[in-house]
Amino acid sequence: MDALIAVIVILAVLGVTLAGASVRILREYERGVVFRLGRLIELKQPGLTLLIPAVDRMVRVDLRVVTLNIPPQDVITRDNVPVRVTAVAYFRVIDANRAIVDVENYAAATNQIAQTSLRAVLGKADLDALLSERERLNEDLQQVIDQQTEPWGVKVLIVEIKDVDVPAGMQRAIARQAEAERERRAKVINAEGEYQASAQLTNAADVMSRNPAALQLRYLQTLAELGNSSTSSAIIPLPLDILRTVLSMRPLDAPTDGAVRPDQPVRPDQPVPPADNRPTPTPHTSPVD
Repeated sequence: MDALIAVIVILAVLGVTLAGASVRILREYERGVVFRLGRLIELKQPGLTLLIPAVDRMVRVDLRVVTLNIPPQDVITRDNVPVRVTAVAYFRVIDANRAIVDVENYAAATNQIAQTSLRAVLGKADLDALLSERERLNEDLQQVIDQQTEPWGVKVLIVEIKDVDVPAGMQRAIARQAEAERERRAKVINAEGEYQASAQLTNAADVMSRNPAALQLRYLQTLAELGNSSTSSAIIPLPLDILRTVLSMRPLDAPTDGAVRPDQPVRPDQPVPPADNRPTPTPHTSPVD
């Protein structure tokens, strides 16, 4: 009797052990790749999975997005500038069978492909493009890496360049270039402003020349502006009519016929007025008685 109980207990223990070895539970984000006697069978879906002990072997595959930090890479750009670039990639497994059967370690393989593709793609770009065209380079990297990992059942979703470390000497050169560009833009803007201001002043002068009253109003406005300033200068306004009269007056001793005055020296280049051809009158004398 005791021997029978011992046998039943042993069988029960073996049954529980075999049941524990044959039952697997897969989470929603996991898939089970099962090999039966070394041959690939149907992919196991999430939930309760039964295996044949000592016959079946299952490998769990995570289908969630994996964040891959690409180590810093030393890159020489197309214009021969050495830079150090770090990036990050996001990928996920879309075919669990190929990810286990076609490649030994899909995560390590994706990491190596990402490093080599990063150096190859960025080596074809200039430093200016590397600093200003991040989005285009990210798309190129994603396409290049995804084309190489697709046969493994791995889908690369996003590749982002995180940091570009430029040498200190090149940073100073870039700063000088940016400063020169800002100075050039400032000079161009200043020249355009002066050109527009001169055009407006020309238009204003044309308008004022057609109406003398506008010039008089501008003259009064200038006097008002000078009067509001806190200066110790004394301003005596004069009407414009008086100024025009004074400027149009001719000196009293100025000859009107172009003749040279006696006290005025004759310049070598000054023409001599023609002599008068009229006969000189002779004085009349009366006979003496």
